[in-house]
Amino acid sequence: MKDYEETTVFLGQWGRFQQIIFFLLCASTVPNGFGALSIVFLADIPSHHCMIPEVNLTQEWLNAIIPVKVVNGKQELSRCSRYRLDVVRNFSALGYIPGRDINLTDLEEEGCVNGWSYSRDVYQSTIVSEFDLVCSEQWKQPLTSTLYFLGVLVGSFTSGQLSDRYGRKPVFFFTMAVQTIFTIVQIFSPSWTVFSILLFLSGLGQIANYIAAFVLGTETLTGNVRIMFASLGVCMGFAIGYMMLPLFAYFLRSWKSLLLAISLPGLLYIPLWWFLPESPRWLLSQGRIEEAEAIVRNAAKKNKVEAPQVIFELYSADEKKMLSKNEKHHNVLDLIRTSNIRSTTLILCLLWFTLSTGYYGLSLNATQLGTNPYISCFISAAIEVPSYISSWLILQYFPRRLSSSCTMLLGGVSLYFIQLVPTTLTELSVALEMLGKFGFATSTAMIFAYTGELYPTVLRNTATGTCSSFSRVGSCTAPFLLQLRVYSRYLPYIILGTLAVVSAFCTLFLPESFGQPLPETIQQMHKKKRINCPCITRKDTPKPVVLLESQL
Repeated sequence: MKDYEETTVFLGQWGRFQQIIFFLLCASTVPNGFGALSIVFLADIPSHHCMIPEVNLTQEWLNAIIPVKVVNGKQELSRCSRYRLDVVRNFSALGYIPGRDINLTDLEEEGCVNGWSYSRDVYQSTIVSEFDLVCSEQWKQPLTSTLYFLGVLVGSFTSGQLSDRYGRKPVFFFTMAVQTIFTIVQIFSPSWTVFSILLFLSGLGQIANYIAAFVLGTETLTGNVRIMFASLGVCMGFAIGYMMLPLFAYFLRSWKSLLLAISLPGLLYIPLWWFLPESPRWLLSQGRIEEAEAIVRNAAKKNKVEAPQVIFELYSADEKKMLSKNEKHHNVLDLIRTSNIRSTTLILCLLWFTLSTGYYGLSLNATQLGTNPYISCFISAAIEVPSYISSWLILQYFPRRLSSSCTMLLGGVSLYFIQLVPTTLTELSVALEMLGKFGFATSTAMIFAYTGELYPTVLRNTATGTCSSFSRVGSCTAPFLLQLRVYSRYLPYIILGTLAVVSAFCTLFLPESFGQPLPETIQQMHKKKRINCPCITRKDTPKPVVLLESQL
């Protein structure tokens, strides 16, 4: 069977057809940048303290009724307690002055029985102030992010198999509709439970359409354009959406207004149905030769080139029958069926887990880097632009295996160094954290392209979805990983750095795909060469050695 890229070489790489696919699919990832990290602002915790009901208290007691606590070496008002209101009211009525007549440390404290008063200096409202996710209910705040990423995990796992079975295009538009609809419905949530369920469903669609768009573009585009799309195009679309998020959040400081603003752009993508075709590679893998040929002929017409009379001439009737019989029903078990594919899959799952944990851990921590969460979030988003440009240049000119290992090592070592910085040099700590974010973001962009190049057409979307599922396990743990700073400020950085270093080493045992065409079949994937571990010696077996054509 002739290679797809060789068969369609007459189309060129950058005609009108490819330009439409490239820019529309890149634009489709902008809402993903909105949605993926909107939880940074939706669930941020504003300053708060116990609400004081309207009672007859002197100004001195109104100022003193909230105890002062020392947090991280700084004095601040208690967030979860106040002095007993009935006792304070009696002292106020008797004319006692706090601190002079009454020793405040001797007063009994009580919880915020009348609710909380939230500062509106930064936000008008968040889901934390809406549903009182503080004090005894504070555990729900990181759980909200985890539930969103659990939806993303389920979407990653199921969308890959659905896309391999029903096509890239239908799954892409269906999951985009799911993301848009459930994001809008969240605005009307009467409780945290309902909001979390809708957030889970929104996350389910959020990653699924991103993966479908990535695979559709990877399979339709060829050559250097495919590399640009996989490493720079979709990632830059995501980064643009991410950078616009703090801008929207700055002007729309109510969580409901922000949700509405980030969901409405999804409606603009409905007309794309008539402009985006199905993946010709996927159609060929399903034995639907005529449909694939019709798409390629339409592409030739748009590019103003002449197509041959028979494009896929080597697909005989027997091959069509074989494709429809054997290649149509691949599933996730094929990713671990043979030792060669299994080792590739396990290493990639570890890499995706590490990169997602690091990327989302550092992104969710962005609002804690400075006094202004909007500027901090924008800096965290802007650092992704040079990282994606770097990933594109690296994928253009350097081998995948070594470059992926080096960028992960950069991210891990940068986080290790943070604990060596004096507390007075906060700017240096932020710079090292952003350098770590640069390494993780660069590796993430590269691993998407690398994974797509390693797997054949019949498994590509399933493999990408499965690996993405493992990455979402990492993103689910990221919110709680950040909570470990209660025990040690540097513990999250040490864990992320260790994961990155271990993953960087494991990357060296993946097959190399640089400069090679995308595999169409599982047999072609088996031909990929990998580095053998020097510590492992294999015993000779009586099995005959079959030399590949490239070895003759």
